[in-house]
Amino acid sequence: MRMRSKAGEAAGRKTAPLGAAVALCWVLAATGHAADALVPVELGRVHVGGEIGRRVDVTIDNNLLALDADNDFLLPFAEKRRQSGYIGLGKAVDAAVRFAVYRQDDEVLALKEHLVDQVIGAQEPDGYIGMLVPEKRMWGMWDVHEMGYLIYGLSSDYEFFGEKRSLAAARKAADYIIDRWDTMPDGWDETTGIATFVSVTGLERTLIRLARLTGDRRYLDFCTHERALAEWDPPIVIGRRPSIEGHIYAYLCRSLAQLELYRTMSDERLLRPTRRAIEFMTRGDGMAITGGCGQWEIWTGDQDGRGALAETCATAYQIRVFDSLLRLDGEPYCGDLMERTIYNTLFAAQSPDGRQIRYYSPMEGERVYHPGDTYCCPCNYRRIIAELPSMVYYRDAGGVTVNLYTPSRGEIELDGGASLVVTQKTDYPGSGRVAIELSPSKPTAFRLRLRIPAWCEAARIAVNGRVVEEAALGGRFASIERTWRPGDRVALEMPMAWRLVRGRKRQAGRIAVMRGPVVFCLNPARDERLAKLDGADLGRITLDPESLGEPAADDSVRPGGVACRVRAWKPGYAVRRPGDLTLLLTEFADPGGKATYFRLQDLSVGVEDELLSPKRGP
Repeated sequence: MRMRSKAGEAAGRKTAPLGAAVALCWVLAATGHAADALVPVELGRVHVGGEIGRRVDVTIDNNLLALDADNDFLLPFAEKRRQSGYIGLGKAVDAAVRFAVYRQDDEVLALKEHLVDQVIGAQEPDGYIGMLVPEKRMWGMWDVHEMGYLIYGLSSDYEFFGEKRSLAAARKAADYIIDRWDTMPDGWDETTGIATFVSVTGLERTLIRLARLTGDRRYLDFCTHERALAEWDPPIVIGRRPSIEGHIYAYLCRSLAQLELYRTMSDERLLRPTRRAIEFMTRGDGMAITGGCGQWEIWTGDQDGRGALAETCATAYQIRVFDSLLRLDGEPYCGDLMERTIYNTLFAAQSPDGRQIRYYSPMEGERVYHPGDTYCCPCNYRRIIAELPSMVYYRDAGGVTVNLYTPSRGEIELDGGASLVVTQKTDYPGSGRVAIELSPSKPTAFRLRLRIPAWCEAARIAVNGRVVEEAALGGRFASIERTWRPGDRVALEMPMAWRLVRGRKRQAGRIAVMRGPVVFCLNPARDERLAKLDGADLGRITLDPESLGEPAADDSVRPGGVACRVRAWKPGYAVRRPGDLTLLLTEFADPGGKATYFRLQDLSVGVEDELLSPKRGP
C-alpha cells in the first residue's frame, strides 16, 4: 500500500493544534537558546519560495508523500526479525513532523500521525523501539543509532504539536538505552570495527533535547558523565581507517551536541571540535568549493573531486553546525558557508523533480542516485530540507536579522508587544537584487540587519527609495536602525560578477566558475562533441575569460535558473588560436554535471575563494 492513499484516509481524523504548536515551539526556542545571539523565527511562521521553497515543495510532494512507508519503513519495526541494519525511520518521523508544521496540510499531517501511531504501537513494554531480535538489541550494529533518532522524531512531535504520548514513548525508549548502557560488551568497538561515538551517532543530541523538553537532568547527566561529552576532543582523522573515527557525519553530529550542551554548561572545551572542523574545512582544504567534504564519508584534505565526495549526511550536518554557530556567535561567516553548501552540494544531492536523492555529490565524473528511500542519506536529506525555512530570519537583541535571500514571508514577534511581517521578493541567486517589505503592527524602532555575502565586494542599500549605504562591505552584516512603519521598503543591490576561483591541491592550476554563491559545471550531454568525455578529460578544456558575458537564462535545473556561456578550446600545442568550443556551463545542481574545474592560459586572472581568507571565519 502506498502511503499517499493511507494519508488521504487519515486526513479527517485529527487536525494538528498548529497554533498551540507554534506557541510551544516559540517558548522552547526562547528558553533553550537564551545565550544565543540569534534566535530563529519558528518554522510555522516562515514560508519560502524561490529555489529553496521549490526544493521544500518537491521534497514533500514528490518524495515524502511518495514513500512506501508501510513496507519500506514500518514493517521491519513491526516484525522485529533483523540481526542488524538501519532504516532511518526516526529521521522520517522528524522530517514529517517538520513538514507538517511548515505546510499545515492535512495529507502531510496524516502521514505524520500514521508514522507516529505505528512507531508507538511497535514499542515494547520495556521501552524498546527497534527492529532487531531480542538477543541483538542495543549491541547489534546501528540499533542505538536507530533508536536515538526515533526518540528524536517523537520528541519533535511533542515539541511542535504538544503530543504527550510521543514524549512518553520517547522517554521510555531513552530510559531503555540508559538503563542498559552498562551491558555494553567489552571491546564492542573493536568487535564491530566502528568507534562507539560513530555507532551511536545522534544519541547525545537527542538526550540533550529530551532534557530540555522534560527538565529531567538524568538525560543530561548521561551525556556529561557516561558519555563524557565535554571531554571529547578528537583530532581530524584523515582517510578511512579502522574504527572510521574520521567519519564526518558522526564528528559533526557530536560537535553539534557539544554546541547545544555549551548553551547549558558554557564550558569552552565544548567549542573546540567544532572550531577545529571549521578551520579544517576552510583553511585546511577539507571542504570543496561546492561546500562538500570528504571521500567515502571520511575527512580528506586533498581536494579530490571524484567519486564519493560529499556524503549527504555530512552535508546536512555541516549546514546544521553552520546554523548553530551563526546563532551562537551572531557572525555572518557561517551564513556564507551555509548558502554556499545549500545552493551547490545540497541541491545537487537531489534530482530536480525531488524524487531521487544521492549518497554522494562529486564535482567530477558521474553522479549516481541512491537506489532506495531508506537509509541515512535520503532520510537526512528530507530532514535538512525541512529545516531550511527556519534559517532565513532570526531575531536578535536589536531586532531582526536576514540570513538567506529567497522569496519568503516571515511573521516575527518583536520586543515591546509589536509584531512584524517581513516579505522578500527576489530571484536570488539568479541576481543579487532583493526587495524587502516590512510591515510592523505599529510604528516600531528596531534594527534590521542584512547579511552581505563575502562574494559581494560592496552592496547598495536604500530605504523607501533613499540610499542609506552605497558600499555595504561583503562579509559583514549591514545594519539599519530606525522607526519602521507599515509598508516600508528596503532595496538591496548586490552586484554579481563572474569569479574564476583558483583550485587547490588536486585542483591546482585550474579554476572554477562562480557567480554569487553558485558554482557552475559542465554537462557534456549538452554538446555531442563532448558527450563521451569523462570528467577528467573535460577538466583539461581551457576557458577564455574574456568571453564571459551576461548570464544566460536556463530552466533546465530550476525555474528561473541561469547558465554561463563561454568560449573554450580543447587541449593542444597551439598557443594563439580562437576558441573552437562554445560551452554552456550550468548550475552545479545539474544532475548531468561532470566537470567543475577548467584551465586558463593565464592563471593570474583567477581569484582566491573568499571563504578561505585568513581574515574570515570564527
